[in-house]
Amino acid sequence: MFSFRFRQTDKYPLIKPFVYLKKPYIERMSSSCNPTFPFVQVAVPTPLHLLFDYRLRDQQSAIPGSRVKVPFGRRSVIGIVVRGLAESAYPAKKLRAVTEVLDEDALLPEDVMSVLSWASRYYHHPIGDVLCSALPVLLRQGKPAALAHREIFRLTTGEHAAPSENRAALQFSLYNVLCEAGDEPVDASTFAALSPRWRSAIKPLIEKGVVQADSSMVLPRNSAVETGPSLVPEQQTAVDAISGSLGSFAPFLLHGVTGSGKTEVYLRCLEAALQQGKQVLILVPEIALTPQLMRRFQRRVSGCLVSLHSAMNATERSQNWLLAAKGHADVVIGTRSAVLVPLPRLGLVVIDEEHDGSLKQQDGFRYHARDLAMVRARDRSCPIVLGTATPSFETMNNAATGRYKELPLTHRAGDAKPPVLSLLDIRRRPLIEGMSDRLFDAIGQHLEAGNQALVFINRRGFAPTLLCNDCGACADCRRCDAHMTVHAKRARLRCHHCGSERPVPDVCESCGSVELDRIGYGTERIAAALAEAYPDVTIARIDRDSTRKKGALQKQLDVATSGEAKLLVGTQMLAKGHHFPGVTLVCILDADRGLFGTDFRSLEQMGQLIIQVAGRSGREQKQGHVLIQTRNPDNPMMQTLVAEGYSAFAKIALDDRRLALLPPYAFVALVRAEAPDAESPMRFLRGVSQRLMNPPVAGVYVLGPVPAPMERLGGRYRAQLLLQAERRSLLNECLARLTVNLDTLKEAQRTRWSIDVDPVDLF
Repeated sequence: MFSFRFRQTDKYPLIKPFVYLKKPYIERMSSSCNPTFPFVQVAVPTPLHLLFDYRLRDQQSAIPGSRVKVPFGRRSVIGIVVRGLAESAYPAKKLRAVTEVLDEDALLPEDVMSVLSWASRYYHHPIGDVLCSALPVLLRQGKPAALAHREIFRLTTGEHAAPSENRAALQFSLYNVLCEAGDEPVDASTFAALSPRWRSAIKPLIEKGVVQADSSMVLPRNSAVETGPSLVPEQQTAVDAISGSLGSFAPFLLHGVTGSGKTEVYLRCLEAALQQGKQVLILVPEIALTPQLMRRFQRRVSGCLVSLHSAMNATERSQNWLLAAKGHADVVIGTRSAVLVPLPRLGLVVIDEEHDGSLKQQDGFRYHARDLAMVRARDRSCPIVLGTATPSFETMNNAATGRYKELPLTHRAGDAKPPVLSLLDIRRRPLIEGMSDRLFDAIGQHLEAGNQALVFINRRGFAPTLLCNDCGACADCRRCDAHMTVHAKRARLRCHHCGSERPVPDVCESCGSVELDRIGYGTERIAAALAEAYPDVTIARIDRDSTRKKGALQKQLDVATSGEAKLLVGTQMLAKGHHFPGVTLVCILDADRGLFGTDFRSLEQMGQLIIQVAGRSGREQKQGHVLIQTRNPDNPMMQTLVAEGYSAFAKIALDDRRLALLPPYAFVALVRAEAPDAESPMRFLRGVSQRLMNPPVAGVYVLGPVPAPMERLGGRYRAQLLLQAERRSLLNECLARLTVNLDTLKEAQRTRWSIDVDPVDLF
């Protein structure tokens, strides 16, 4: 996460980005195009950090933020106009002409262009890729930026003779429908339901002037059907603080324990923003949370609500994007890419589960939605709310230093009590399919009491390894440095990194032995073991494999929420945002992995995951219990997390980060490289290291290059170089210098490389 310099105001800190490069791509719109400018600079989606000059043909005009079709090499591409030029640095006769201007108005307005320009400089990513990534797929392909319209019909004013029922029965039926509608228009779908021949029947009525045909924008509007509960004092304090800052930039950390009613705070602040005619942007980390949150907001909010996420088809996404960009949508709920959507009336930004790593784009334009949202909120002078029960360490540090105002919610809503967390020592105890006997006893007790139990293991499939007992060989992926996971139901081996599959072999591929063991546990194996132990109990398994089909996830969640399924088994898809009123026991398996991770964020992610999963229990009147299976019950970090909570755990971990000069007390970036052979990425990164060290920049440490923790992924070999700096400006200086001349390295032509600023993992 980026750092801020700020100055204190009377109420809240005013935050400004720490660094801007000296030569921005995009200037203020005072340099905007007008019809007298003969040239334009266009951002084209290429890996080059350049803008390209084109000349406009006669009668053509284009404004910044609009799309144009231009020739680029031997192909035509869609680019974004950045500015108009009275003169070009190149001879006019050598410039290629714009093929077509696709938009009369700017698709990307000034404020969005400014944020994207900042993002291009901050993340050191080509401006063309950055601007085009803000558009939905269909608009990137050059499709018209037009909202869908529906055909509507109404009777014209004046007196009309009704069609004869005997001679024109269908016309008579259509006429009656229009009469019954009165002044309200009738949609074409209403006529289509009467007869497939309705168009030929209504045509004479239109020609005679009896019926008027028109079109109307398809604008989904929602009417609230519920009112919210009364707020507890902590919720009311939070709502007052956020609502009172509407119209000015103010960052808030809504630090609420699981089940404390953070969503209710969002709703009340949203209502206040809508009353002022503002738009609200709500970001969630998981697609699975978007429909659930959407339904809750639809019950409470009147207006136009749209969602944006990758599970939507291209047409739906494009239409919802346009509804938001043209100001028709009042509330936009979406995953990380929604942060790039133009919102002309933006008045409030909410980021739910701000700690989640899914908010960081992990390929291409590697932006963090939380950080871009902060810049957007600052530029638009509106409050931004970061809501979570387990804040990221960067956010906790910003709150501790006064950059964010912390709004605590320390109690659960209603009469719900916090769950009781216990460590279950499984050393020297017999395990039944990875679960101890005491775990089975606890599950049985809660089921007998009529409650639900949730068993959490963050690994899908049946078993993560297929091992030969004779020679010790494992079934490995042929494209990755990883074991293949056994999926027993389909009798397949699957790599969870590159997606390759093959059948489960009958004999060892190395020695031909039939002594093959399935080592380890996944959700499929745990669910099978529980089904055998509790044959009369309905079990819902919720992971990526069981929810691939459309509608499968919602069906499983409905079964879990209704209480029909008494046992829930799942991965981190169940960890956050879900409300299961009947769950009183949560069992966490394989919790020790985070204690020994190779990434410096492993411990932080372990603590967040345990607390989030634990929060699914005891959300109603019944007391919740959490059992954490561990072989390291004496580990001081695990003890602190269970006994003193996440804040105490985070404080100790942050002290360790400070001593090690790791984020948030330092700034890091990864230069990643990959190629079909192992040596090319290392040679390329050695060349990068030499350029960084010649001359060296004081305060910047260059570590590596080294192979990635998983060197081979998807058939390509990967290596990385870590830059660690005491100040953000020093890191940006080094990265800016790199982007100018990296392509001149000999190995750059044989290597795919990228720069990852503020990486969320080193994998």
